[in-house]
Amino acid sequence: MSTVIAAPGRGAWGLPRAARSSVAIVAFVALWEVLPRLGWVDATFLPPFSVVLRALYEMSLTGELWMHLLASTARALGGFVIAVALGVPLGLFIGWYRTLAEVLDPLLELFRNTAPLALLPVFVLVLGMGETSKVSMVVYSCIWPVVLNTVSGVRNVDPLLIRSARSMALRPVQLFVKVVLPAAVPSVFTGIRIAGAYSILVLIAAEMVGAKAGLGYLVNYSQFTFEIPKMYAGIITLALLGLAFNQTVLFAEKRLAAWKQ
Repeated sequence: MSTVIAAPGRGAWGLPRAARSSVAIVAFVALWEVLPRLGWVDATFLPPFSVVLRALYEMSLTGELWMHLLASTARALGGFVIAVALGVPLGLFIGWYRTLAEVLDPLLELFRNTAPLALLPVFVLVLGMGETSKVSMVVYSCIWPVVLNTVSGVRNVDPLLIRSARSMALRPVQLFVKVVLPAAVPSVFTGIRIAGAYSILVLIAAEMVGAKAGLGYLVNYSQFTFEIPKMYAGIITLALLGLAFNQTVLFAEKRLAAWKQ
């Protein structure tokens, strides 16, 4: 009996890893293209993928796409960065001091379980319809997964590591910096990745309510004016923006947590 040995980077089908990872996406795009053309779905409401790509290309040439993309990116990235800058230190502080955690845990759970979109009218009433309310919505939705995952990371450090460090007469600050903080990095980045997804989701809802630019506004306006290909072009751009956020965080995590490998 002969034995088939797969080449490095190839699976049982003999396909490169990158090709195998693209099979599902290629199949999805092919179905999107074929089903409306065969009449199995109404092409008025779901135009073929090539039609959507043409709309995306035309919008990029006129600059309309870049205007909306830059507006959404600036809002999402601004709120995301503020949430991470506030949430990570706050989570480290709460996780390190147990007494403080006992006091703040009920309040954190209350805010965590309050849907950001339910507070959208509050943000609009208090902060107005401008950029401040939209960025604040992103900050609010992003900060809680960052804080709670950071707290979890600090609390779940292996006690054996802490005892070993204390046996070496490390001061509390040294123990925190050299043992607790590196061990909490994976959990911190889990929270950051969740926050990255939230930043896009919440922003789009905010832009649909009160904005004159942004991908959420583009999708909503295209629906009202029945420019369906442009609507799907905006949705695709949103998906790519979210993917770019996630891949950027993954890259940073690999650099800062290389010891996990």
